[in-house]
Amino acid sequence: MVEFRLETDSIGEKEVPQDAYYGVQSLRGNENFHITGELLHKKMIKALAIVKKACAISNFKAKVMDKEVMEAIVQACDEVIDGELDHAFIVDPIQGGAGTTANMNANEVIANRANQIMGGGLGTYEFVHPNDHVNMGQSTNDVYPTAGKIGTLLLLPRLLKEMNLLYEDLMKKSKEFDSVLKMGRTQLQDAVPIRLGQEFHAYASVIKRDIARIEHASNAIKSINMGASAIGTGINVDTYYFNIIVPTINDLSGLELNQSEDLVDGTHNLDGLVEVSSALKILAVNLSKISNDLRLMSSGPKTMVGDINLPPRQNGSSIMPGKVNPVIPEVVSQVAFRVIGNDVTITMAAEGGQLELNAFEPVLFYSLYQSIEFLERAIKTLRVNCITGITANEEKMLADVHNSTGIITALVPHIGYAHAARIAKKALKDGIQIRTLIEEENLLTKEELDEILNPLAMTSPGIPAKHLLENKK
Repeated sequence: MVEFRLETDSIGEKEVPQDAYYGVQSLRGNENFHITGELLHKKMIKALAIVKKACAISNFKAKVMDKEVMEAIVQACDEVIDGELDHAFIVDPIQGGAGTTANMNANEVIANRANQIMGGGLGTYEFVHPNDHVNMGQSTNDVYPTAGKIGTLLLLPRLLKEMNLLYEDLMKKSKEFDSVLKMGRTQLQDAVPIRLGQEFHAYASVIKRDIARIEHASNAIKSINMGASAIGTGINVDTYYFNIIVPTINDLSGLELNQSEDLVDGTHNLDGLVEVSSALKILAVNLSKISNDLRLMSSGPKTMVGDINLPPRQNGSSIMPGKVNPVIPEVVSQVAFRVIGNDVTITMAAEGGQLELNAFEPVLFYSLYQSIEFLERAIKTLRVNCITGITANEEKMLADVHNSTGIITALVPHIGYAHAARIAKKALKDGIQIRTLIEEENLLTKEELDEILNPLAMTSPGIPAKHLLENKK
């Protein structure tokens, strides 16, 4: 039989399980918000505890909190930071109230554990009170966005690590395929020759740019509004506490945060978080573009492009024996779709704030954390299960180059556009290689063709062209 204790808040009395570290306000939130079926993210829980620990230390240094109370709160916060009390955080991440339920869940858990440490009982709050002590000098309106930003900054390094590994593996592939000649394609039609390594180098370049973009965007959320209290005016905040709270958070978190220059602005506006989401969206777009290319280049493999082979990961059909699908690029694109959708949610949540507060931070942080983690996992599976195992069908691609009319473009400076267009048309009609037709009409010699159609000359800018047409004149 579950035993209960009776707790009271401004709504009235409510029974809370006797051994629960959460309290009446957490329980009400649990009952009100059945939205995602999930719980607060562990990084959000950790971030809330870091903020609460810093606040207790700062209030003690400001001489507005007793040492014994501070020490009990600090110990309780350390246990939360270590994940020992995750089970006591029972509220849905998407909630009304601008995060008040999440903040009170933290206040109640920390207060109850601190009371235990000081010899009190759960739910009595005889030594440490959730509002009077754990929430001293604070408001949900500075605690929750600060914790949300800290959680974001704690999640980003793992994403950036995977991005750097992807960049390195793409660069390895670019070197491996540097001498592999193939036809480039524009609008899904043959264009001019390119080296496969150049394509993979381009993929590496865009990921490198994404890394820089996300690192830059992360600086936009290092400005926090701690000390702002309810609406940015700092009501009920001790002056000494106000001046040391952000440095104290930095000492505990290892982050380099700064206090918002304009605390009203810092409480009103979430544009820094939109900037981070935008950088994640751009990464998602680029990953999906790469995935599109990999699917196209490996398509067929016998009846379509078939330039490269993706590593086979699993059977592709329940009815067609031997069929293997590009499942890894497919899942990466699906993650990209989700991240782009999350960016829309984050954008609208930031836009939806009114006057002195944005009530929609919970869905914003939920979506942002999901985007970061989904991208991290998608990049890892793309890298490990796809990129590193890609092989090239070199002979097939070289034959495509010789059989394509695309190489005629390289001959235009030497035989003129009109001759080139006529030769290309004839090659397509009669199924004869461009090179054969040029030699038959004595437009260029074999040696001249060898020089002009050299793979390096056709695929590297800045290689000086010898205008053989002028020489022939």
